[in-house]
Amino acid sequence: MPHATPSDILAAINSVIGTASRPVALHEPLFTGNEKAYVSSCIDEGWVSSVGSFVDRFEKDLAAACGARHAVVVASGTCALQVALHHAGVKPGDEVLMPSLTFVATANAASHLGATPHFVEVEEHSLGLCPEKLAAHLRNIGERKGGITCNKYTGRPLRALVPVDVFGHPCQLQALSDIAHKFGLALVEDATEALGSTRAGRPVGSSGTAILSFNGNKIITTGGGGAILIQDETHYQQLKHLTTTAKLPHRWAFDHDAVAWNYRLPNLNAALGVAQLEQLSRFVAAKRLLAQRYIEQFESVRGARILAEPEGTQSNYWLTTLLLDEPCASTRDACLQALHDAGVLARPVWTPLHQLPMYRESPHSDLSLTESLSDRIINLPSSVKHGLAYV
Repeated sequence: MPHATPSDILAAINSVIGTASRPVALHEPLFTGNEKAYVSSCIDEGWVSSVGSFVDRFEKDLAAACGARHAVVVASGTCALQVALHHAGVKPGDEVLMPSLTFVATANAASHLGATPHFVEVEEHSLGLCPEKLAAHLRNIGERKGGITCNKYTGRPLRALVPVDVFGHPCQLQALSDIAHKFGLALVEDATEALGSTRAGRPVGSSGTAILSFNGNKIITTGGGGAILIQDETHYQQLKHLTTTAKLPHRWAFDHDAVAWNYRLPNLNAALGVAQLEQLSRFVAAKRLLAQRYIEQFESVRGARILAEPEGTQSNYWLTTLLLDEPCASTRDACLQALHDAGVLARPVWTPLHQLPMYRESPHSDLSLTESLSDRIINLPSSVKHGLAYV
């Protein structure tokens, strides 16, 4: 069977992004809107820290963009997931179901709460959790004790499910939500990479609880930051309280009523986020055009294809993903070496979490597809600026 050669892949990439500028980063932020003006206004007014008008404005604008009732902005996506899981009832000694094919922060957020990540299998067409395999795994390892689904092999409660929208492709959230409900699991969607994506015409984050990230490599950035999207007013107030040291309102007294976190997003970062969010639709359109251009160019490359958005969704294509055919998996590292030698800073997917030293003993289902995918994925340069060339 023909293999995708490094020269074939480099030629296809060059035909999309050109050859003029090297090195080419995997993903760069773009600041062409009101970023300087908004950040400067914070400095001029002195409101640079954890309170200010841009914090309130960013939360309001973000919720509207995501079709959610509320957003709580925080210091990072990891912080957002940790607090969301805590609020969902995750306790020390629990297990939290999640994919192994995700960034390490997904597992770390559970670990910081004293819980154990429990890794389950994904599906190839979305890279998200596979509902059928998840349901089968839960039927195999789950047992009810006192109204709680527990892992019959470890005895620990199975407390929550964290589906991930990998590289911006929406997972099968409704099917996963149905499974979570059947087994009594809280569900928190890790949508850190999927701002601007939609499923069934609705924005990712518009139902249930979801979290976002605004790290420098995301589709919009606050420099560093994240958010929890929530639908219920009471839950919003509780999450806001937990992320702002649980301080009780008072004109001067410092009284707190819970062990909480200082995870507040500074006004400076929120100002950057407001300016970036104003350009979200333009950024998404550019990235979708870039992905389409990659799809077209790789149609003639043997043994490889661009992972397209799942049916019924619109992906933000945060990172355009090249998937090598299984017989070509052995060429992945040679392809990466050739691309880096040419100044194209492509990358493989994250090391599957169950293969990392701190998570090797974590419970998991069969992960043979995860391991196969990890050997075959190459993320291509996906900066908004490359897509704007096609707008």
